[in-house]
Amino acid sequence: MNDQELQTLVEKISQESFAKPFKHRAYFNSRLRTTGGRYHVASHDIDINPKMLTEHSMEILVGVIKHELCHYHLHLAGYSGKHNTLAFKRLLKTVGGSRFAPAPVDKRPFKYVCTHCGQTYRRKRRIDTHKYVCGKCRGKLKLDTGDD
Repeated sequence: MNDQELQTLVEKISQESFAKPFKHRAYFNSRLRTTGGRYHVASHDIDINPKMLTEHSMEILVGVIKHELCHYHLHLAGYSGKHNTLAFKRLLKTVGGSRFAPAPVDKRPFKYVCTHCGQTYRRKRRIDTHKYVCGKCRGKLKLDTGDD
């Protein structure tokens, strides 16, 4: 999906779920890391994390778009579009948007487990288990291969 297809999808969701047009710009922003999307108060644009589509499903993407459209329509109507307001929570529940974006997929392939206390450690790089020990109990670490 490219930015133009996202723009069309946002306009369609806005018209169907809110019965109001979306007259600004929607685009993917790959710099977003921990959030599903963002509504810009000054420009009224919406940017969406592309990982909501690549790492998750279309339903998750639609939920994030509805969440950002709640901010958009409340702000344009003169209300506060903050998360903690009752108007935001009610509108979000009415349209069926997602309250929170899902957690990003864990990119750390190595999992180490302490043989003494069971503490787990996730790492991007391999570590020398003869050199490093558990930070909790100083027990021996073992690479968990997942072959249980």
